[in-house]
Amino acid sequence: ALISLSFGGAVGLMFLMLGCALPQYNQYWPLFVLFFYILSPIPYCIARRLVDDTDAASNACKELAIFLTTGIVVSAFGLPIVFARAELIYWGACALVLTGNTVIFATILGFFLVFGSNDDFSWQQW
Repeated sequence: ALISLSFGGAVGLMFLMLGCALPQYNQYWPLFVLFFYILSPIPYCIARRLVDDTDAASNACKELAIFLTTGIVVSAFGLPIVFARAELIYWGACALVLTGNTVIFATILGFFLVFGSNDDFSWQQW
């Protein structure tokens, strides 16, 4: 599982770098998406530390964390589109960055599905 997640992360970053570094595009504005990759798991990790999963009812803290994470992910998909509409990057570069976003966020989701099943948020499977 860890090898496939590593491969997914590498492929996603490859698409992001291709959208920036290919000679016909040659603009590095899409690298700002890296901030969203770093920020996306933080609200959910904080909420998992604070939330007690003993009750079956929904928890406001966990729902807020999912809402914030969703906002970060939508912003990561929106930023390259805004750059392309403002003609800072080409639409081909935007498509490559959006493909990289899809792969990276699927990898982050896969990481939490595979390694986040413990009650205490420690990654003991490594």
